[in-house]
Amino acid sequence: MSRLPISLSHALRMLAGIATAVTAALLLAAPPAVAHPMPHSVLLLDVHETSVAAELELPLSDFSRASGIDLDDDTTARQLSARRAEVRRYLAAHVHPATRGGRAWTVTFGAMALGRTEQTSTGRYRELTVRATLTPPAGGDPRRFVLDYDAVVHQVVTHTVLVSVRQDWATGKVAGSDDATQVGVIRTDTRTMTVAPLDVDLESGSVWSGTYAMFRLGAHHILEGTDHLLFLLVLLLPAPLRAAGKRWSGLTDTRTAVGRIGRTTLAFTVGHSVALAVSAFGRLDIPAQPVEVFIAFSILVGAVHAIRPLFPGREAVVAGFFGLGHGLAFSLTLAEMHLSTGQLALSLAGFNLGIECVQLLLVLLALPGLICLTRLPGHSALRTACAALTAVAALGWLLDRVGLPNPVARAADSAGSHTSGLLLVLVTIALLAGARLATTGRPWRSWRFAHRS
Repeated sequence: MSRLPISLSHALRMLAGIATAVTAALLLAAPPAVAHPMPHSVLLLDVHETSVAAELELPLSDFSRASGIDLDDDTTARQLSARRAEVRRYLAAHVHPATRGGRAWTVTFGAMALGRTEQTSTGRYRELTVRATLTPPAGGDPRRFVLDYDAVVHQVVTHTVLVSVRQDWATGKVAGSDDATQVGVIRTDTRTMTVAPLDVDLESGSVWSGTYAMFRLGAHHILEGTDHLLFLLVLLLPAPLRAAGKRWSGLTDTRTAVGRIGRTTLAFTVGHSVALAVSAFGRLDIPAQPVEVFIAFSILVGAVHAIRPLFPGREAVVAGFFGLGHGLAFSLTLAEMHLSTGQLALSLAGFNLGIECVQLLLVLLALPGLICLTRLPGHSALRTACAALTAVAALGWLLDRVGLPNPVARAADSAGSHTSGLLLVLVTIALLAGARLATTGRPWRSWRFAHRS
């Protein structure tokens, strides 16, 4: 019998050796493993007519390792303030925007803060946020420049920097309308171990794009502004009623009701438009809290008035007065954008037009329901219930905005986030009310009732 060329034990040893070699090769070829993906830096750009505002969001641990500045999870705001000059010097050495012809921009670093955040799959971590203003030289184009940036990346070779445009009025990207648009990534080239500058080239845009974006933002803002809508609707609730002493008693004719609704809506529009224009063009620095408290108070007053008349026949005057406060709240949105005077004028027109269009649509949808409501047998109880519910929400907001958080305010905020549901309810009520009114057999101008509520 012939012998096998190799023994069985030798063959097994050879197979084990091959398996070990293959496994080792795979492990050596694979990238190094980490416990979880490391956070990256984010550079957000707000593009203006003559400059670019930047917000640097830097993972604190990587920033400390790269800069040598002692900052960690236990660093307080006071300790950060003591190291502010060091942070600015480090960043000034690693942030160099320039024109395409090589002329350097001016970089000014401003406010900085510590916070906690998280990115996808990273878990929560401490972050350093620094604001900066990048200003091109005379003749430089803030829409086209070269960004030589290697903060953190020059030392932590696995680090990346995501550069995005958050606001660019000329292309229709305004703060609060959409997510930031990424324009590039800065990282170390592992072949040459260098960090290449990022060429930023933004499309030219137009005044139409900016104005239309502000129109959409205004429309979106009023839909999300549940408190603004509640104030107007609750003030219109008793429009078809007559006041007798300290109670609502009897109904007016439809022409009178429609006139009251029209005057009240117009007065509210004029009030918030005037306040919006004055505060925007005056560049007034208005604290947000008193304005928000004033708005909550206005809703509470309107709700009480819908239950028991406080100012019958003078709803338009009250709507104009409280509209001033609502206009100041709208102006806070424009103030955050730091627009030039020309952009501000167009933005004001577009933003206000967006608000008014949606507001008019909602009033037209609510009008049939408001009139038809007064013809229902239990309309007084229904009106009182709606007004009382609004008063509870307003009281919750009022307490929350003076520093007393409560579940009522949270529930009201949550309910107000579902604007599609509000629109569906108003459309349904308008259709039902319209069908009801169409089958009454009497023209609108002749509706007059004398029963007691």
